[in-house]
Amino acid sequence: MSFLPAISREATSRGLKVRAYVALTKPRIIELLLVTTLPTMFVARRGVPSLALMATTLLGGALAAGGANAINMVVDRDIDKVMHRTRNRPLVTGEMTPLAAMVFAVALEVLAFVELAWAVNVLSAILAVSATLFYVFVYTLWLKRNSPQNIVIGGAAGAVPVLVGWAAVTDRLGWAPLVLFAVIFIWTPPHFWALAIRYRDDYKAAHVPMLPAVASIRRTARQILLYTVVLVAVSLLFAFVGHMGALYWSAAALLGAVFIAHAVRLLREPTAKVAMGVFKYSITYLTLLFVAMAGDVLVRYH
Repeated sequence: MSFLPAISREATSRGLKVRAYVALTKPRIIELLLVTTLPTMFVARRGVPSLALMATTLLGGALAAGGANAINMVVDRDIDKVMHRTRNRPLVTGEMTPLAAMVFAVALEVLAFVELAWAVNVLSAILAVSATLFYVFVYTLWLKRNSPQNIVIGGAAGAVPVLVGWAAVTDRLGWAPLVLFAVIFIWTPPHFWALAIRYRDDYKAAHVPMLPAVASIRRTARQILLYTVVLVAVSLLFAFVGHMGALYWSAAALLGAVFIAHAVRLLREPTAKVAMGVFKYSITYLTLLFVAMAGDVLVRYH
């Protein structure tokens, strides 16, 4: 029976390796991207897309996002080693080598393009991989370490999934998906800056010029409030261009008002604790806004 401990150790090692590969993809970020993709497909279809189309689109989007996140970890492993929030990532702990991670990431991107081009359409495949290229080259390699505007511009990559979802259904783009893109694009800075306030010392130690690391919390709070007000305006603009109904109108107005209230509170009480409240609500806001979007379509067209 002496071989049993060896088998157990091998199984444990394989399990840890699998978890390391999964961690490279940043699953929580992927979940948020897919939360915006699926409701967008409902709006584009003005109803429920086929299960096959939803599954293949979400799979391709997840593969592309996972590959982009893995490349980001390879490039940022020196930063991750310094920051407390990221010290347990697999490339920092040594569970994964940079070469293995890069091979894995490129394989995911190739699979994403092939799967989307074959099972959905070429436009969605091009958009998904383009988002990865933008995230890696514009945000990670250029802006992140060089400009306080890093997340403002770089955040565009996270807004592309709504374009992918729309293109998957219609095989084209238009004003409605572009306004949805703008919603995510404008949402990203207040969402991320709120989190960065909590970890501003980490960013300072890593010499990453994220806004809260190079400006006061109060100044960052002013920017968060400004972007939040613009976000609410753009979310209501989508009601016009997307021909949404009362459910979406009500949700956008109410959720937006609460978001602004959180941002105002942060301006009055510029602390890390309040900032984390803004960060957590920003996720709730985006999720419920897109759920309301899909719900509006289902109520009016079914």
